[in-house]
Amino acid sequence: MAATIPPYLSTFSLAGQVALVTGSGRGLGLEIARALAGSGAHVLLNGRDSATLAARVAEIEADGGRASALAFDVADRAAVRDAFARIGREHGRLDVLVQNVGQRNRKPLADLTDDEILALLDVDLASPLILAREAARLMLPRGRGRLIAISSVAGQISRANDSVYASAKAGLNGMVRALAAEYGPLGLTSNAIAPGFFATETNAAIAADPEHGAYFANRTPMRRWGRPEEIAGAAVFLASAAASYVNGHVLVVDGGATILM
Repeated sequence: MAATIPPYLSTFSLAGQVALVTGSGRGLGLEIARALAGSGAHVLLNGRDSATLAARVAEIEADGGRASALAFDVADRAAVRDAFARIGREHGRLDVLVQNVGQRNRKPLADLTDDEILALLDVDLASPLILAREAARLMLPRGRGRLIAISSVAGQISRANDSVYASAKAGLNGMVRALAAEYGPLGLTSNAIAPGFFATETNAAIAADPEHGAYFANRTPMRRWGRPEEIAGAAVFLASAAASYVNGHVLVVDGGATILM
């Protein structure tokens, strides 16, 4: 006999919704996209490599989900406008925006050029503001929407030689609170997820390093790196009706790293 699903779990369903996840060709973005699709959403996968996106779309569809590729560079203003216009034409709505794109340049501030600093801030902070604005324009006519930014524990704690990234992530935390205040009365919520140390493709070399990998693992009470799929539940929750009264919050998913002395 099939198990009965408690009715309350339907509040986590995203059936009929359209979600855009930027930077979803791999890593945490891909895991979030898979989870949203698995919860019923039609997910628009974003990145700059069309071939990679096509392969990821095929994987999601093979698992029974609905997905489409939407390739564009989040730092290309014209491409962003065109992408949101396309979403409006082809889907007529946007219910969820998950902003996952980010860049990092681990160097002392003194070694960063003006152009390098501005380029990082453009991708990590200015572009998220612009994408949130464009997403809101599609959400506001329906009086409902979810703006979700992938921040980082680097917005709360930091290390030397990471000043611009940490500044941008702290800015993202401020952004979601400001947008929560601005759009909350209009039916939109704005929240962030702050991942800790996750063993993604980007961090594979560090995680595998006997010294540095162990350092970061031991930096968490759980004594291990996060698995990429462990970010998924937080994203589904914030995107769903179960989080209808969660607004302006930064949900830390870090195995407890930020609570240690």
